[in-house]
Amino acid sequence: MEIGRLNHVAIATPDIAASSKIYKDILGAKVSAPVPQPDHGVVTVFVELPNTKIELLEPLGENSPILSFLSKNPKGGIHHVCYEVEDIEAACAQMKAKGATITGDGRPKIGAHGKPVIFLHPKDFGGTLIELEQV
Repeated sequence: MEIGRLNHVAIATPDIAASSKIYKDILGAKVSAPVPQPDHGVVTVFVELPNTKIELLEPLGENSPILSFLSKNPKGGIHHVCYEVEDIEAACAQMKAKGATITGDGRPKIGAHGKPVIFLHPKDFGGTLIELEQV
C-alpha cells in the first residue's frame, strides 16, 4: 500500500455555521451545506479548494467522537488528515501487519463521502489522527 494524495484536512469546530461563514465570506471559498452524519456523530461541511478539501466537523449528539477533542481545544482546530488509498482492505491489513492501531473495531466503515475509511490512532503517527479513504 502506498498513500495517495491528500483528500482533506478535517477541522473540528464548536460552531459549524460560524466556521463556514469564515471560509465563504472572508476567504471566498465554495462551501457545502451542512450534512448530519449520525453514524459518525458529527455534522460535516466541505470547503472546496483547487487542490484538496477542508472538512469542518461539529459534534452531533452526546456521544460524538470529537467532543473530547473540543473539550481540550474549545475553539476547535485540526482534528485529522485524510489520505487516499486504492484498496482499503489491503491498507487495513498492511497497517495491522506493521503494528499500527486502527480505531474502533479495526474494520473499514463508510465515511462522509460514501466510501470506505479507516482511522489510524495518533499514538502511532506522531500525534496526528490519520484517515485513509478508498478512492
